[in-house]
Amino acid sequence: MSKLNPKKPNIQKAILKVLAEKPAISLAELNNKVNPLNASKKPIYALTRSLKGLREAGFIEQVSSGQNDYARLTSKGKNKLNCLKIEGDEALVSNIWDGFWRIIILDIPEERKSEREALRYLLKKANFVCIKNTVWISPLPYENLFTNIKKDLGLSTEIMILVTDKLDPETNLAFLEAIKK
Repeated sequence: MSKLNPKKPNIQKAILKVLAEKPAISLAELNNKVNPLNASKKPIYALTRSLKGLREAGFIEQVSSGQNDYARLTSKGKNKLNCLKIEGDEALVSNIWDGFWRIIILDIPEERKSEREALRYLLKKANFVCIKNTVWISPLPYENLFTNIKKDLGLSTEIMILVTDKLDPETNLAFLEAIKK
């Protein structure tokens, strides 16, 4: 998965988070939200450079309506934003077990291989453990994030998300052995 430019991580992350609020945002509105003080031309330059980097990485696309220029997230950008949610300090999930297991079952066809790989990456980042080829399990409460990913990527029949308070002893053992690896 492509990385954000390490020299502009705060501006690029802010842009992605603002773009997640609406389907498309005018560049003027984006500038106001990312740089609310408009104190100098340097922040505008940094915003322009950050937008260019995000566009070149395939995370956003810019569209012109004749009167205004707009920016919007691509599916790759949505994946990156989901990854940032998992990795971010503000998205820390309690590591105190609430007694429920989260099980995600994937059945994504070969023609959507890039989305399948992106999901596997996100599952690993969220500390899910693969106990069978397409079955991932975790005690951490990330089911809402993956429900949103499922909706965003239109994977309603390809992903199943289960939350349960009981596992059979063999599945529990398989999970414990998988986390030791």
